[in-house]
Amino acid sequence: MKHKMIQLSPMTPFINPMNLVWLNIDDSPSTQKFMFDFQLRNYKVAETTDWVLCNSSLELELQGFNLVPKALPIGPFLATNRLGNFSRNFWPEDPTCLQWLDQQSPGSVIYVAFGSFTVFDQIQFQELTLGLEITERPFLWVVREDITKGKHHNFGNQCRIVSWAPQAAVLGHSSIACFISHCGWNSTMEGVSNGVPFLCWPYFADQFLNESYISDIWKIGLKLQKDEGGIIRKEEIKSKVEQLVGDENFKTRAIELKQMVTKSVGDGGSSDKVFKNFVQWLKS
Repeated sequence: MKHKMIQLSPMTPFINPMNLVWLNIDDSPSTQKFMFDFQLRNYKVAETTDWVLCNSSLELELQGFNLVPKALPIGPFLATNRLGNFSRNFWPEDPTCLQWLDQQSPGSVIYVAFGSFTVFDQIQFQELTLGLEITERPFLWVVREDITKGKHHNFGNQCRIVSWAPQAAVLGHSSIACFISHCGWNSTMEGVSNGVPFLCWPYFADQFLNESYISDIWKIGLKLQKDEGGIIRKEEIKSKVEQLVGDENFKTRAIELKQMVTKSVGDGGSSDKVFKNFVQWLKS
C-alpha cells in the first residue's frame, strides 16, 4: 500500500502511507518497529480513558472529532485570554527580535522557524539560506545551534537571526507576512490563532498531516516541492513565498480562521461549551 493514499472521511486530509508516524521518523527498521509499538501502546491506553482533551476546535477538525467521540476539543489554547504567560521553552527566548520587527513595514517579514527537532544537511541549509535571500524580503529566522552541521552563512541587514524566539508574540506582530514552518501542532495552532498564512516544510511525525490540513482543508498555506534528489531548492522557496504573499486570498482565509477559533474559545463558543460540559461531568 506504499502508493495508495488513505482518507478516513471526505473532509479529512489524504494520508500518504509513507508519511505515517512510525515510517517517516527514521529509515531504520528497528526504530520504525519501536515507534509503531509506542504508538500502539498509546492508543491502547487512550482506549481506557473516559475522555481525551485536545488542543483544537470542532471548526478545525469536525470530521476528525466525529470519528473519535471521546476526543474533546477545548482549544486552541493560545486563542484564549490566559492569566499570565505559561509558555515554556527548551531554549531561552531572544525578545530583542520584537524590537527589530517594530522597525519593519506591516506585512513584510517572513518568519522562519522549524521547532525543536528539525535538522538540515548542509546542502538543504544552504538552499534555504539562498532562497530566503533572493526573496528580497526581510526575514526573522530561528536558527538553533544544532539545526545543521558545518558553517552557517553570513547574513546581511535583510534579516534577523535568533537562537529562539517568543513565537506567539512574533506571529501576532503586524509586520509578519507569512510563516515558514515545520507544521508541528503547537506552531500550527499559534499561526492559526494569529491569522498567519503558512509555507509548509514538515519534517516528521504528525507534521505531514498538519501540512495537509493547512494547505488542502483550511487552504491557508502552500506546500513546498522537493526535487528528484529530495532537496527543496532556492527557486522553489522564492516562487512559493511570492505566490503565498502575492495572493490576498491566503491572508483573507487565515484571518477568517483566526476569527473562527477565537470565537470557539470565547463565551458560548464550541470549545467553551465542550470544556464547561467536561467540568460538569467531573463534578458529577
